[in-house]
Amino acid sequence: MSPSAQFLSASEAATRLGVSVKALRLHEQRGLIAPARTSAGWRAYGPNEMARVAEIAALRELGLSLSQVGRVLGGDSESLEPALAAHQAALEISVHQLVDTVDKVRRLRADITGGRALAASELARLLRLASKFSVAFDLPWPWGGERFELRDIRSLNYIIGPLGSGETRLAKCIAENVPGAAFLGLDRLSHGGAAANPLLHCDPALKSRVDQTLAWLIEDGATASDALTGLLAGLETEGPAVLVIDMLEQGLDKATQEALIAWLRRRDSKRRPLFFLTRSSSILDLDAVGDDESIILCPANHSPPTNVRPYPGFPGFEAVATCLASPEVRARIASRPQVA
Repeated sequence: MSPSAQFLSASEAATRLGVSVKALRLHEQRGLIAPARTSAGWRAYGPNEMARVAEIAALRELGLSLSQVGRVLGGDSESLEPALAAHQAALEISVHQLVDTVDKVRRLRADITGGRALAASELARLLRLASKFSVAFDLPWPWGGERFELRDIRSLNYIIGPLGSGETRLAKCIAENVPGAAFLGLDRLSHGGAAANPLLHCDPALKSRVDQTLAWLIEDGATASDALTGLLAGLETEGPAVLVIDMLEQGLDKATQEALIAWLRRRDSKRRPLFFLTRSSSILDLDAVGDDESIILCPANHSPPTNVRPYPGFPGFEAVATCLASPEVRARIASRPQVA
């Protein structure tokens, strides 16, 4: 076909639609879209493909797996009912929270009218726009006791750094200092599958949640494994206000990692924040990081950890990209001669 002004390249279409190029390829692999091809063989996305991807994105926002999306687009509207019910419940929770906030504002106004002085802390709590949690603590070795402050904790928080940069120590410090936080270590890998995992054996409700999530992930391309079951048991355990996870991708293949991060992004936004160490470009896809996600880099020179935005040119971006490279590429970069 001849390129036309109404057809866009993959990168142009992804930018216009607010999705990643990787997502477009995944949709194509699943048979959900079929972009045209230019005479040179490049994918080209026209109005029909763009509308289709927008529909897919809307359905994914409702929490549907790609298999469920395919069924809905194929005419099976019954697959929408559970997702719409969950979405309705989330909206009702938001409405109740908004009503509660309005009541608090009304009471504060009445107090001011009645002559009571308004404490600054009351106003700060009411108007706080950052995070549910904010904490500061002294960093251990190798940082030498420097003060570290978490001000803007997002729904998903990636912790990344080269080997020896202290990222595991930072993760454990977060788990120890954030109120209500828990650390999910690599010992989860030794718990075995659903039949052997002690958490699942003692808690039928937890097992039901894990089974449901596992089915969702498998529909989205994940491979069932003991490593995935152990991780889901930790993720679905109720109680901790914040969960810190050591090497989220450990024991999971690429397709499972992609399905997992897609599921984590579609959790109810009111659920607890997650911190996790990673060096996987499938988990931390710099093209797909959203507004409710943050990247914390532990620099190789043991400077204090810093927040990095997923944009080329932003301080720390290249260091994060290097950590996400394959082991072979990282070794080649590390051995690169230094310019005098």
